[in-house]
Amino acid sequence: MDFAHLALARDPHERHGLRRTDDTWLDDRWTDPDGRVLVVSGTRVRPKDGALEWVPTGEAPDGVRVLLGDRDGTTWWAVIAGPEAAKEEQGQWFPLRGLLPFLGGDQVRLAPLVFHALGLAEWHWATKHCPRCGGALTARAAGHELVCTQCGKPQFPRTDPAVIMLVTAGEPGSDDERCLLGRGALWPEGRFSTLAGFCEPGETLEDAVRREVLEETGVVVGDVTYFGNQPWPLPSSLMLGFHGRAVTEEISLDDADVEEARWLTRTQMREEAEAGTLMLPGGVSISRSLIEHWYGGPLPGSW
Repeated sequence: MDFAHLALARDPHERHGLRRTDDTWLDDRWTDPDGRVLVVSGTRVRPKDGALEWVPTGEAPDGVRVLLGDRDGTTWWAVIAGPEAAKEEQGQWFPLRGLLPFLGGDQVRLAPLVFHALGLAEWHWATKHCPRCGGALTARAAGHELVCTQCGKPQFPRTDPAVIMLVTAGEPGSDDERCLLGRGALWPEGRFSTLAGFCEPGETLEDAVRREVLEETGVVVGDVTYFGNQPWPLPSSLMLGFHGRAVTEEISLDDADVEEARWLTRTQMREEAEAGTLMLPGGVSISRSLIEHWYGGPLPGSW
């Protein structure tokens, strides 16, 4: 199968990490008329004509200049401007989650660049003061480092590991095999997804899978196998996908975040998805890929 979530990380750009402090090289690339810039207002981006707008460097506003890297013979940048930029420029500006519909089709090849840009924009937005002394921070290394103007302590972007898992029970591949899906407390009726949660300090990813499933549904998980991963800077996560095999099947909902959890066979999943009574995650999510990989093919409908 061609997993949609892998397309979001396919064919990554050359990030040029060793060039981020080479001011001469950076200035030369910035003046290249073929260079393109994604303008970010705070943490929001403005699509245009159904696609994300990448402007020439000469048309970019003032702001923190971020080197994303090279791809297809082009140097790609982001400029992180203040939130006032969205007020000054016409059009609707979206955070990353609102941009996901614009990353389908031909635009999916630019997703790694967009995730890179928005991940750094979210970090700049949230990191305003030095955690050691409270001093002001200034950007360097082409936007990939913040350094305190008082004590000199550098800050680097953080990525939080989050596990997302499809738990199954029954004989693998049989008509009776079923998977466990949950519905968030604030979600509408019929909207379900795989379970997920953050890895805690001192915890392996596999143990995080077992703990989160137990906390959210009361189901005990035994074997855990790796599926794949997806960058997910909402605002700073890396989603690590797993398959888990249930040891118990009784559901007990003690976690306030989960309103409902269900076991579904493939037949139930297909029939309810076709009827519109079961709404599954969108095609660009690793959750959708986990579900369709287990199901064995595409399913209708999505959030």
